[in-house]
Amino acid sequence: MKTMLLKFILLSLIAFGFTTTSSKTSKIEIKTNAALSYCKTQGFNTEFCVFIDMSIHSGKNRLFIYNFETDSILNQGLCAHGSCDNLPGIDYNDIEPKFSNTHETHCSSLGKYKIGKRGYSNWGVHFNYKLHGLEATNNNAYARTIVLHSYEMMPDKETYPETIPYSWGCPMVSDKLMKTLDGFLKTSEKPVLLWIYK
Repeated sequence: MKTMLLKFILLSLIAFGFTTTSSKTSKIEIKTNAALSYCKTQGFNTEFCVFIDMSIHSGKNRLFIYNFETDSILNQGLCAHGSCDNLPGIDYNDIEPKFSNTHETHCSSLGKYKIGKRGYSNWGVHFNYKLHGLEATNNNAYARTIVLHSYEMMPDKETYPETIPYSWGCPMVSDKLMKTLDGFLKTSEKPVLLWIYK
């Protein structure tokens, strides 16, 4: 009887989202079917995609390279969000990131992106990937020069509760994670989906 009661409580908690399991896993599971369906209908890569969960603290891993075929996370790491009107040197641990699709805001934009061509970067490992916004929330990304790039000051390991450096709106990762992403992206024959959400 006690076992059945515990099982009922656990299932109820899962149903309402109150679990001890990491919320990042459950959010990815929710996004997976929609992402795979989108990739199939739009001619994108159906082997893997990249998720960025901006509801996760910047000092925790929130970029996930996800394998559709094995339903598993291939790799994960830290990812910066845009500074918006935040000033350097101030602790914003308790402030959630803001989002905008407007020029010169230095904010990140939510939504689905097509990861485009590999190009030169002035930062980090000196290559980046152009991003094409696919939704009304991010369709200015290419014109805003929002790219996937690295930065040498970005840490490889989680820093929580400390934050990580801000970007000017780009999804910015460590040099090590960028090299990992590059290994996947430069060999893909089809466009790869990047989905930023919260």
